[in-house]
Amino acid sequence: MIRTFVFVTLGILDIHMPVVRLPDGSERKFEQPVTVAEVAASIGTGLARAALAGKVGGRLVDTSFCIDRDVDLSIVTDRDADGLEVIRHSTAHLLAQAVKGLFPEAQVTIGPVVEDGFYYDFSYQRPFTPEDLAAIEKRMMELAKQDLKVERTVLPRSEAIGFFKNLGEHYKAQIIESIPSDQDVSLYGQGGFTDLCRGPHVPSTGKLKVFKLMKVAGAYWRGDSKNEMLQRIYGTAWAKKEDLDAYLHRLEEAEKRDHRKIGKAQDLFHAQEEAPGMVFWHPKGWMVYQIIEQYMREVFRDNGYQEIRTPQVVDRSLWEKSGHWDKFGSNMFTTSSESRDYAVKPMNCPCHIQVYNQGLKSYRDLPLRLAEFGSCHRNEPSGTLHGIMRVRNFTQDDAHIFCTEAQIQDEVSAFIGLLFKVYADFGFSDVLVKLSTRPEQRVGTDESWDKAEAALETALNSSGLQWDLQPGEGAFYGPKIEFALKDCLGRVWQCGTIQVDFSMPGRLDATYIDEDSSRKTPVMLHRAILGSMERFIGILIEHHAGAFPLWLAPVQLAVLNISDAQADYARGVTDRLKENGFRAQADLRNEKITYKIREHSLQRLPYLLIVGDKEVASQQVAVRTRSGEDLGQMSLDALIERLRREETLRGITA
Repeated sequence: MIRTFVFVTLGILDIHMPVVRLPDGSERKFEQPVTVAEVAASIGTGLARAALAGKVGGRLVDTSFCIDRDVDLSIVTDRDADGLEVIRHSTAHLLAQAVKGLFPEAQVTIGPVVEDGFYYDFSYQRPFTPEDLAAIEKRMMELAKQDLKVERTVLPRSEAIGFFKNLGEHYKAQIIESIPSDQDVSLYGQGGFTDLCRGPHVPSTGKLKVFKLMKVAGAYWRGDSKNEMLQRIYGTAWAKKEDLDAYLHRLEEAEKRDHRKIGKAQDLFHAQEEAPGMVFWHPKGWMVYQIIEQYMREVFRDNGYQEIRTPQVVDRSLWEKSGHWDKFGSNMFTTSSESRDYAVKPMNCPCHIQVYNQGLKSYRDLPLRLAEFGSCHRNEPSGTLHGIMRVRNFTQDDAHIFCTEAQIQDEVSAFIGLLFKVYADFGFSDVLVKLSTRPEQRVGTDESWDKAEAALETALNSSGLQWDLQPGEGAFYGPKIEFALKDCLGRVWQCGTIQVDFSMPGRLDATYIDEDSSRKTPVMLHRAILGSMERFIGILIEHHAGAFPLWLAPVQLAVLNISDAQADYARGVTDRLKENGFRAQADLRNEKITYKIREHSLQRLPYLLIVGDKEVASQQVAVRTRSGEDLGQMSLDALIERLRREETLRGITA
């Protein structure tokens, strides 16, 4: 069918002929408006078959989207990150269609894309079983093979509400009722199933070939515990089968590396119901914690930070003045005494300003860097708690830099260099960097935002880093840089941050005397490298699979005697190692040496030292590494030299 778009200007008939600019710089001119699919077909049949969506002027659209003006266009295929998101979004709809086909009484709610996959929430009278999941996945495969065409329609809001109410889909009707009344609503249909969605989606279900349903979990409607508990079906979808296989392999590896399992096996920590979201550190786990804290304390001291300590419980009035009571009050633990309300601090910044405010400050005192291993409490929902990764009590390697506007860039540049050195020492070399700029709802002038954003961007560029821009994702008080670690399984963990704050120092009356004797408000840089100490240790455990590098290992060496005849020599070796600052222990149990080697190997100690009659006679030790490598006999002096060299290298050997 030939579609004609007619424009009448001053009585002259004019048919617009759109020009499409492609990513390679070429242009294509069409005699009438065209769809994204038609543009792809004009380029080649291979691209037409591969097209999943289009990107018009930076906005993702369906392949059926009509282009009636000059635009920049890129065709999205499964090779693109955007294409994978479209695949996952569409697979969520395929899941909903399969569930409705097998369980007509189930009501569909929402089904977004999440990292590595998607989920869909359903209201159903009984729990879904593993057998149900298998049947649903089978039905999804059948629907995909039917290559059902996916079509978009638009309805007025009121008609869309009526449409879903007639279907008995009351949750969908509720969602639409929350949409402004003057907005139209887009629906997507495939094979008799229609769902509410903004899109875009694949042109047909045949594009969905590689997916797997993973598990069922509970989820409250709209995240509110007062609402009905729904059933959330998680799934994953990929462009290629080998990508799915690699993902499933990563999950298997992640399961083996689960910090909770390793924490129990290595006797590092535990949690219990009497203190939900709190960590009980065992001696070996606390040793790791203390090693990291002392390392970071040296980092503070060597880089001009002064360590402080602030109270755990602070009057409500301070949190109201700082703005935290209004924004985070529901996540605070509160108490009262003598008719006064208090909060257990959820963050350290307001208290750091109280330290800054003691005594008159001059511009000569800036920058002033105040650091604290600040213990914070946040009343996280119980369902989100996860080992030591997500807790209610955590300690931050927190610091705040009070400086002038002119000092922002230098301070940020110095922080970036420091952060990368610290991460390298812990064995992380792949760091993702993102700059988050002003959100719509913010405080401060455009001028101050311009200065802050320019300073952060200049600091990033001068560091030679690759970084991504996150427009509108900054804090309400200022822009920020986020640093995320990529671990050995390719998982990304956001840890470090530096944020520019023009707001809180003024709210809490922080000032300094400038060169012209006027009072000015300092800029406050919120910064952390590790973030939560507990979470960072969890990341370390999983990254290293419990095989800590030598400098971090709670027990670095075990000295194992073959028989009682070598017990005194083994004790002497252990004492000598301890005197030289190493964390060594002797295993003098009356057990077979093979048993002792196996047991300590499961604890993933860096080194095992075996002593028998030969070693006693030569005053040496037989050295085995964690990987099972036999280094042969070695004098204690040679071993100590090797250990010191390895400790100095830190993460390079990890």
